[in-house]
Amino acid sequence: MEEALQTIKGVGPGRERQLHKLGITSVSALLTYFPREYEDRSKVVPIAQLEAGQMLSVVGQVVHVAEKRPRPRLWILEVQVSDGLGRLKLVFFNQRHKKAQFRMGQRVFAYGKVERGYGMWQMNSPQVDFLAKEEVIHPSIVPVYPLVEGVSQFVVRQSVANWLTAHAELPSIIPDGVSRKSSLSRYEAVKEMHFPTSSKRQEEARQQLAYEELFIMQTGLLLLRAQEQGGQAPQMEADGCLVKAFLQSIPFQLTGDQEKAYQEIALDMQAKRPMQRLLQGDVGSGKTIVAFLSLLKAVENGYQGALMVPTEILAKQHRESFEDLCGGLGLKVVLLVGSTKKKEKEAIYQGLAEGTIDIVIGTHALLQDMVDFKRLGLVVIDEQHRFGVEQRASLQRKGISPHVLLMTATPIPRTVTLSVYGDLEISLIKEMPPGRKPVKMYAVDSSYEERLLTFFAKEMAQHHQVYVVCPLVEESETLDLAAAEELYEKLKVRYKNQYEVGLVHGRMKTQEKEAVMTAFHEGRIQLLVSTTVIEVGVNVPNATIMCVVGAERFGLSQLHQLRGRVGRGQAQAYCILVSDSKGSEARQRLHIMETTQDGFKLAEEDLLIRGTGQLFGTMQHGLADLRVADIIKDLPLMVEARADAKRYIKRVGLAEAKVAMEGELRNRFGASFVRVLYA
Repeated sequence: MEEALQTIKGVGPGRERQLHKLGITSVSALLTYFPREYEDRSKVVPIAQLEAGQMLSVVGQVVHVAEKRPRPRLWILEVQVSDGLGRLKLVFFNQRHKKAQFRMGQRVFAYGKVERGYGMWQMNSPQVDFLAKEEVIHPSIVPVYPLVEGVSQFVVRQSVANWLTAHAELPSIIPDGVSRKSSLSRYEAVKEMHFPTSSKRQEEARQQLAYEELFIMQTGLLLLRAQEQGGQAPQMEADGCLVKAFLQSIPFQLTGDQEKAYQEIALDMQAKRPMQRLLQGDVGSGKTIVAFLSLLKAVENGYQGALMVPTEILAKQHRESFEDLCGGLGLKVVLLVGSTKKKEKEAIYQGLAEGTIDIVIGTHALLQDMVDFKRLGLVVIDEQHRFGVEQRASLQRKGISPHVLLMTATPIPRTVTLSVYGDLEISLIKEMPPGRKPVKMYAVDSSYEERLLTFFAKEMAQHHQVYVVCPLVEESETLDLAAAEELYEKLKVRYKNQYEVGLVHGRMKTQEKEAVMTAFHEGRIQLLVSTTVIEVGVNVPNATIMCVVGAERFGLSQLHQLRGRVGRGQAQAYCILVSDSKGSEARQRLHIMETTQDGFKLAEEDLLIRGTGQLFGTMQHGLADLRVADIIKDLPLMVEARADAKRYIKRVGLAEAKVAMEGELRNRFGASFVRVLYA
């Protein structure tokens, strides 16, 4: 189904370019570009019985056409239609080309929102179909697709309809021997998804295609796990003197969850197959200590360890923490980041290759070809969702089937864990270390601005630090950046000659951002304004205030991550959510944040409120978003698909399954996933 789009009737170079704007580059991509919603145009209402505010369909004859120009650059086309019982005005803005389409006496079918205006019913910018004189109306359920500027609904609808008209079948993409009971063929299911004959048939089609999607995804995850666990692991012994010495030297006891997580990791590292484990821990729960223990276990067994993180400042913080906790154990630990001097880098490359370096902590610099290990036994990847599957695999290939521990501070609901992390074992740290004070939460509106600025000054006077985070969304990046810069300038004037104010935003170069974050971490900046989510994992114990402006534009999990940036020291910390939104969903989210500190509960609530959204683009594998399936509603379907995928791979074997599924895995997950899987 990788046919070119121009094989479809009506799709020439111009229309092909329009479809490319939507990411549609083949017939297969077009057929799986499913509607985001449907318009039910089946209710045709006499004009005399219209109701304001309703989305309705009417049929009538054109009785009057007029064009107005109330001001420069604004043209209004008004078309009156009559069904013999009443009149309706169809109104179009700046669409002068439409005037030629309407002729007196012509029959039209119009669908839109009905409003009362100047003594006559009207529809603004309705959908219009032109009817032959004796044409019988067939009210229908019409697909509505997600679009970008310059592409109309007609382009997608017509392209899909033309392909379906020219064909009568679609080959199954589920392997032979794997089937679900369904009254629809794949062709019928795709057709019903685009042009439903009824809501019941559309849901039946959705279920069938959702199963297909989940089966492919779960097969890919199972094959990936088999690939990563296929070799002979560096098998470790039970805990020895190094791990025991570390546990005796630290000035605190592990929590129950930390102890349990480490024991799960230790048992994995003592097994014959490579560990593939995800360590989930809420912000401040102590995942880093568990990672350090795991690295020490590798070293005491004669292996090397690597800890990879997304930013230089985080790498430096981990190195400092490791030195503080493990400095007396006689280990050779180095830092390898982009800014490491050339001469020092060369010495590190040599030490890793010769085995004289025990542990390396670094960023993407660890992925360079020059980095080679003598005996890599354990790979730890912190904030692993910031790395793609290919990067993770690249680091693993620097050893012979090393153990892999992934870590995340983003709480992940069980449903997402089952779907996205189906190829990993999971360890949870939910228990917080004793003595941490809960962050005090407040939700206020912008009328509190003066009181907030006074409160910031009060905290900074006590040598504490403040984060102020502004939302930044792609659709209005320029406007948001301007607003953040304006706030930054305002705060600079407000605290002039008293406190240093810094700014971090997404358009800054990485080195510039790192410099500002380092200055904040070292206390040279007291108040930091940011248009991006504060770098995950950055530890500033002195920060006591997190103020989030436009809080309604963040998800619960994002807000929880931001809240976790404060309260990491001994002083009381505060998280202040500023929002002027009156929407019920926004108020619901802010109320949940005020009353809940549990990140896992918040993640579940966020999923219920916001839906699945773009799950995989921000998670472990960089997989494509689910196009049909809903991981909340379709959890039983996902369990069924996973069981079927396991049975299929067991029946045909890994090699045959890879060959059979390569094309669909490439289509769904992308070339980088396939490169890793078939390496």
